[in-house]
Amino acid sequence: MSQIDEDSTDALQAALAAEHAALWAYGLAVAFLGPQNRAQARDDAAAHRRLRAAVETTLSQLGARAVSAQPSYAPPEPVVDAASAAALAVVAETDALGAWRSVLERTGDRPLRSAALDALTQGTLRCARWRVVVGSPPAIPDFPGL
Repeated sequence: MSQIDEDSTDALQAALAAEHAALWAYGLAVAFLGPQNRAQARDDAAAHRRLRAAVETTLSQLGARAVSAQPSYAPPEPVVDAASAAALAVVAETDALGAWRSVLERTGDRPLRSAALDALTQGTLRCARWRVVVGSPPAIPDFPGL
């Protein structure tokens, strides 16, 4: 990857922070979800792990130090059952979508824009599945990540 500007690097760091938070959220949610949704949560966490690794690699190639994960995160609502765990997955995906949309908006680097669009597209599908689980229409908002 070629060099990208500071604004693009900052957006990529924010996307990495959102991926760290999403992985933490899925780790918590898995403890409360039923078998079918637990399997989906594990698959979604694996997707976030792949994104996190790709961002860390990209930042390393750019000579930037990747932002670290926090020791823990505060969910917006207590997670006490399957419904609140699924709602946390919606929050994690929504937050990640916002971060990836920001990368897309803040860079002119073609490979980075392509990667951000792919992350936004795949994240929209993950978020839609969780929005259906929690009964939060529409499954796919008009402007994902906004």
